[in-house]
Amino acid sequence: MYTTLLPRAIGISEPLLATLRLASEHGFEACHIDIREASELDVNKVTDFANECKLKLSSFTLPVDFRVSQSAYSEDLSELPELAALAASLGISRTSTYVLPSSDDLTYRQNFDLHVRRLKPVAEILNDHGLRLGLEYVGPKTMWSAMRYPFIHTMIEMKELIKAVGQNTGLLLDCFHWYTAKETIGDIAKLNLEEVVEVHINDAPDCPVADQLDGVRDLPGATGVIPISSFLGTLKDLGFNGPIGVEPFKSELFKMSPEEACFKTSESLMRFWTPTTVR
Repeated sequence: MYTTLLPRAIGISEPLLATLRLASEHGFEACHIDIREASELDVNKVTDFANECKLKLSSFTLPVDFRVSQSAYSEDLSELPELAALAASLGISRTSTYVLPSSDDLTYRQNFDLHVRRLKPVAEILNDHGLRLGLEYVGPKTMWSAMRYPFIHTMIEMKELIKAVGQNTGLLLDCFHWYTAKETIGDIAKLNLEEVVEVHINDAPDCPVADQLDGVRDLPGATGVIPISSFLGTLKDLGFNGPIGVEPFKSELFKMSPEEACFKTSESLMRFWTPTTVR
């Protein structure tokens, strides 16, 4: 496992090279990037700069919006082969996205079938370039009960979608969603190594699980509500060797300078980053 900076999750919107510098200066081993932004730069310049910073490029957010109209989705999909090829040339092998846990218009089965139709071609293109796709379920009851028809909001449900989408597809496992889905360490221990693509960690407010809000979280270890050491330790036992990023959605971080936000985030992550619990 290795640490990666998720810049947007802590309010950082600096240009790519400046963000890479920040990640390196604050002890991160890798950085999540915007692949469309990278496509506007010289590939060799990005690679050389990352190497200079001794930094991996860990992953990027899937640049295909599969939740929109067919025409908009098709346009994004048509651009994916070029972006996937770019990612591969940058040494990136992972991308990810989230799945909304409810709908006002589609029943569970209708929504499931739509996701398979939209995501299967995505996974196939990614696979052609050696890339894996991580899918994130959203666990809070306040989200999956917000609309008429609940949809995927647990690990076991997401594994069914993953099986239908493609062999290069797995979980983006976020400990906040794992916690709000009322899942256990045992659920993680039952996973196969190839089922986990990326991992996000954070902490939750001290309130009932049913009242947790998706956009209200905290830095790892801030509240002690989520058992992060056990969560990471179980992933280590699985042999997971991918990126671990902090996704706190903490409003105070968005008010800080990029340097201070990086420092605070790195500091929180290092509480759990020891040779015995992670490496």
